[in-house]
Parts: sequence; structure tokens; C-alpha cells
Amino acid sequence: MNSIAKPNQRLLALDIMRGLTIAGMILVNNAGTWAHAYAPLRHAAWNGLTPTDLVFPFFMFIMGVSTYLSLRKTEFRPTRPVIFKILRRALLIWLIGLGLAWLSMWLKGLLVDGKTLAEATMTFDRIRILGVFPRLGICYGIGALIAVTVKHRALPWLVATFLVGYALLLIFGDGYVYGDSNILARIDRSVIGDAHMYTDHAFDEPFIFDPEGLVSTLPSVAHMLIGFLCGAIICRSASRSELLNKLFIIGTVMTFCGLLLSYGLPLNKKVWSPTFVLTTCGMAASLLALLIWIIDVRGWKRWTPFFHAFGVNPLYLYVQSAVLAYLLSDIIIACGAAPGGVTSLKGAFYFTVLSPLTGGDAQLASCLWAILFVIVNWIPGYFLYKRKVYIKI
Repeated sequence: MNSIAKPNQRLLALDIMRGLTIAGMILVNNAGTWAHAYAPLRHAAWNGLTPTDLVFPFFMFIMGVSTYLSLRKTEFRPTRPVIFKILRRALLIWLIGLGLAWLSMWLKGLLVDGKTLAEATMTFDRIRILGVFPRLGICYGIGALIAVTVKHRALPWLVATFLVGYALLLIFGDGYVYGDSNILARIDRSVIGDAHMYTDHAFDEPFIFDPEGLVSTLPSVAHMLIGFLCGAIICRSASRSELLNKLFIIGTVMTFCGLLLSYGLPLNKKVWSPTFVLTTCGMAASLLALLIWIIDVRGWKRWTPFFHAFGVNPLYLYVQSAVLAYLLSDIIIACGAAPGGVTSLKGAFYFTVLSPLTGGDAQLASCLWAILFVIVNWIPGYFLYKRKVYIKI
């Protein structure tokens, strides 16, 4: 049987989808001002689903697909070099996340709060241990180890077990409650500690709850494995029409199952609910099929270079955007247009350029900042892309 994806061939549609999600993550993470962000560019406060809530799970799904394509070269054998490579990559991704969390606190302490160098540096007693990168690292590590040690025909049953077990935990453990009785918060706080967790301010009362917590890693691994199984479909399909039919059918079934079950198990990104997994994986599979049809079947590729630049260097460009965002937010300068006469570099541009340009429309100015920030990060990414430089870990 001929495979759609050759062992050493990059899938353009997959790179474009990865690039779309990275550009989307940078866009939604960098509003000009959170008080005036458009509703679709905000996460759901608790239960619910917005376009912003799709970008991270889409990337997790793509990571699963890419893991299949990568491990296929090793024939999924759990050899010592393969295990070492998986563990090394997972650890590096987690350490990058930890480094970004420390850098954020260090810059804020040094440049905003006026702390001494020693005080700003020694923040390890209160640094957030988990987050986006740690979740990616942990889920990649666990998912990839499962992929090389468990028979692939058993993976759908394993995914179902994870999701059903987690659903029961949420139902009987107040997992959908925004408060201290939530079993996810109680377990995470007892293991990680309040000082190392995220504090949610979605409602009036602050809630120590990590949206990338330890317990919600279980459905996230299932999420990654669904992407892995879709990667198997891509590689095993004999034709593009067969591939598109399978992805569209699977995507549609998962999306409708997730939406229908959401009446009893609400969609919730912060707890990574089972219905959130099904719905977003279904949408991701359908989007990937659509992109394959647009790019590979119809040949409409002229629009792709912008997102391709993000797709071939996703982790580097995401780290770059985070570091740049910290610097722009924490370097304080004098600015007559800002309230109080001082603001950050970001604030100075916002008050002196974007706000007058939009006639004082705060939401439009906030959105323009986010778009410009994506473009600024794209420029070095395009430079690397044109020179075929791919930064990997």
C-alpha cells in the first residue's frame, strides 16, 4: 500500500495548521489591553468555548499527529536511543516552560517592582511549575512512551478509559465547581502547593486553580493520543480521497459527540473536560482535512508562506514571542499620553500611536496591537524559513 505521507516528507498542510495555531496562540496571548479585548479573543471564563479556546488543543492534536510521523521512522520500537530521545525532548520542553516562568518573574521584579538583583533572581519558592510548555512536554513524554510500548490497536480503548475515568472523577469530585471543593484544585494544591500554581481571576473571588494542572494531564494525554491515531490514518490511507473521507467522518463524529455530551459534561478548557477533548479534536481533524483538500488537492498554496514560517519553527517562535512580550511590558519609560505619565514600552506605543489611530476605540486598538505583534514575530520566522533553518530540540 502506498502511503500519503512518505517517511522523510513534511506534510505542508500539517505545517500550515501548526503555523495557524502558533500565530493564533501569539495573537490571543498578547492583547493590547485585556480590559478591552474582543470577546472571541478571550478564553471562556469557566464553562463554554470561544475561538481562543481552540488554539492550544489544536496544537496538542497536531503534536500527536507529528509524534506518529516521527516515531514511524523508528518502527515504534522502544529501544534505548528512542526512549532516551523521548525523555530528553520532554524534559527540555518542560525546562523551557520553567525558564520562561522564571524570566517573567525576574524581569517584573527587577524592572517593575524595583527589587534587587538577588531578590528578583531567587523566585524559585513561588515559581509556577506547570503551564503551556510543561503540559506539552509532559503530554509528549507520556504519549510517546505509550506509543512505543502499547500495541496501537489498544490505543482507542486506552483513550476511552482515560476520558471515561476522568469524566467520573469530575462528576463525583465537583470537578466543574469554581471553588475550593473542586477535586482537581484540591489534589493539585496538595501535591504542587499554592505558591507554585496559577491563580484564576475569572470571577470576583480569586481561585487557586491551574488550568494546566497535574490531574487534567490525564485527558490531555488522551487528546495527544487522538492526534497520534489520526497520524496513523494519514500514513495508512491509500489515497487522498480515502484520507479526507476518514478525517472528515472522524472529525464530525467526535465534534457532535462532544457537543451532545456537553449537556451533562460541560465544555471546559480549564479542567480539560472529556467533551472539550472530543469537540476540539473533532474540529482539529476536520480542519486538517480541509487544509489537505485546499493545499494538496486543489493546490491553493499562494497564501501559505506566512503561516508556513510559523509552522516550521513553532517552539522557537512561541518562545521568542513570550520573551519579547515580557520585555515590552516590563521596560518602563516616561510617556505624557499615559495615565500617570509613565508606562511600559507596550503602553507607550498603545497610547501614542494605536489609541489616536483608532479614534479612541479601545477594542480596535487592543486588537491592532495583537495583530502587529504577530507580524513582528513573523519577520525573523520568515527569515529562518527562507533559509530553511529549522530550530529543533
